[in-house]
Order: sequence, then C-alpha cells, then structure tokens
Amino acid sequence: MAREHARVEWPPNEERREMLRRMFRIRFFEERASSIRVEAKLPGVLHNSIGQEAEIVGACMALRAVDYMTGNHRSHGHPIGKGAELPPLMAELFGKKTGVCRGKGGSMHLAAFSVGSLGESGIVGSLMPVAVGAGLSARLRGTDQVCLCFFGDGAANCGPFHESLNLASVWKLPVVFLCENNGYAIHTSQAQTTAVADIAQRASAYNIPGVIVDGQDVLAVYDVVSMAVAQARSGAGPMLVEAKTYRYCEHSEFGEPADPPPYRSESELVLWREKDPIEIFCARLEEAGHLSREEIETMRKEVLSEVDEAVAFAERSPVPEPHELHDDVYV
Repeated sequence: MAREHARVEWPPNEERREMLRRMFRIRFFEERASSIRVEAKLPGVLHNSIGQEAEIVGACMALRAVDYMTGNHRSHGHPIGKGAELPPLMAELFGKKTGVCRGKGGSMHLAAFSVGSLGESGIVGSLMPVAVGAGLSARLRGTDQVCLCFFGDGAANCGPFHESLNLASVWKLPVVFLCENNGYAIHTSQAQTTAVADIAQRASAYNIPGVIVDGQDVLAVYDVVSMAVAQARSGAGPMLVEAKTYRYCEHSEFGEPADPPPYRSESELVLWREKDPIEIFCARLEEAGHLSREEIETMRKEVLSEVDEAVAFAERSPVPEPHELHDDVYV
C-alpha cells in the first residue's frame, strides 16, 4: 500500500534560497517563452509546466551535481531545476546553434549533460528505460550515482513504466521514479484512464516502496526525494514517488483550439491557483524569517533580468548551417 509522506525538514539557508531562485527561473522562463511563441518567434510546440515548479525543484535539489536525471515532453523546467544555465536552454527553443542541443532538439528534446540531464522526449514514457540504463551504468562503473526519472500520470499506463520499474527492482538499481501527477493526460482525466486512485499504489507490484507527496510543497518533495535518493544510493534499490501537482497552462501551446474543450471546471482551476507553489513557499520563507518580502522581490527582479539576458542571447545567436545537419547524429 502506498503511503503519504508529510515530514518536512528545512534545508540549509543557501539551499532554501536556491530553491526559490530555481522556481522563479522555471516560472519566468516559461512565461517568457509563451509570450514569445505568441509573437511567432519560436518554432514548434511548447509544453509548459507552470504550476509544477515545486515538485521539479524539490526533487532536483535532492540530487548531487554528478547524479543523473531524465525528463519528459513537459521538461523545460527539469534542466533548470537541476541547475542548467538559462541562455543555452532559451537558445535551444529558438533553434539556434548555441542551444544545449545545438538547435536540433527544441522544446521537447532538451539535454544538458553538464548538469546530468540525459535528455527528454516527446514519446511518452520513453525516457524511463534510459533512466534504468543510467542506473545500471552507475552500478557497473562502481559509482554511487543515482538517476531521477520524471514521468507523468499518462506514462504510468504505458509499457515502459512497468518494464522499467520491474527491471530496476529486480536488479536493485539506483533509480528514483517520480510521477508528476497533474491529473490529466492531455485533456483526459486520470479517473477515466487509470484503475487505481494513486499511481504510487503500483509500487507494490514490483516490491518497491511507493510514496505520495504534495507536489505543491517544495520542502515536502525535497524531503521525500532525499529519502528515496539515500535509499537508492545505499544499494537498497528504487522507489516510486508520486507528486500530486497541477499545470495551470493548457497541455500545449501550438495546434490546439483557441478555446480548449471544457475538461477542467473553473472551480477546479481556482482551487489549484490557490495552491500556487511559488506563493506558498514565499509565504513560508517570510513567515519563518528566512527571507523578507524585500529580499523575495529583489530575487524576482534578478531572475526576470536573467530571463531577459537569455532571450537576448538566443536572439543574437546564429542558426545552424545546412552542412551541420548530420553532425552529432551518427557515430
């Protein structure tokens, strides 16, 4: 039976500040990318994670710099949460050669090896076996690295989910599987597609722990993922963590009707807006005396400037040359 996790410990002061800074970076990066796409400056599609910043940052901050991470199609935030710089990420969205994938990956295929981000994919669930491979690699090389694997509730109904959890459990690999359960696979609610109420319940089928955590609470996520990472690093095997979260934006920002189908009620949106993870964390920091309102506002302005600089970097960067088409594709 999956259990809920509620214990929360304050991380050190510098980590608390960095948590908030990275949450701001994700929110402002994606808001800016969205506005630029409306201006038709970005090619392709955007899948933003606005509203999910706490579970991304809380989980990534529980890792070491040398640990690995895999994302999914909604993954601008994951490399940011792991510590990647904004300019190369923004340049990748623009399709520029200074991007993290030299302009060939785009929004759904970011990879930032410098921070251990092994990649993302538009194919739902496809990075789960990659995460298992990263865990196996660490085992074979004799390191104590851990791989954090992000996936959505929709991916939990795909074959790679079951294959990956089973193999990781059998071999006791150092992988933490984190389900970002925002309640919807595109426009379809979890209740319409999934027999169990909680994805974490499925952990018992693979003889691993399953834990549910409030995905809007960055400290709670940090706490439970730290516990899962410690278990994985010790050789005790994987854990399945389910973060209950929500996306405020639509599934994607390209190719959808101007008025999306009414799959979410206005009252539901209002309820989750009241659980804004950034506002919750700011209030807790201020209440505990860790950061003043002035310090928080200063940080907001600093991060907005970082995003401005990232956009300027992307705009002045060159596009890839035609002769570079096959570079980095074949060995």
